[in-house]
Amino acid sequence: MGMYVAVRGWLEFDHSQRPRVEEVLGGSGGWAWPTHPFGWTLYLLYGGDLRESAVGALRAQVDELARLEPADADGDMPAGFFLLSDERQQSTTWIIRDGSVIDAPAPAELHWFAQRE
Repeated sequence: MGMYVAVRGWLEFDHSQRPRVEEVLGGSGGWAWPTHPFGWTLYLLYGGDLRESAVGALRAQVDELARLEPADADGDMPAGFFLLSDERQQSTTWIIRDGSVIDAPAPAELHWFAQRE
């Protein structure tokens, strides 16, 4: 039996990128689009409790999504933020920008997410 990691976050895309994003996701669980997208940014949301051994597969999807080609001449790449917290009450973040996923410790003000009674 492995430890669980709570993962929650989002990525931002151009509406025209949705078909490619859905191709990358391949029907995997935990991902959701708003039921009625509005505005010029399309948000892809994630929330799930994963076994620690499954976090790498999710990270691979996020890495691939971060590297999607810009949708227009502005050159805007996908952007986003994920907070991961585990049963050891440790928290980390994935910051998505400029085609990369940056691992960073979670800011102290977010550590309460990791606290379990």
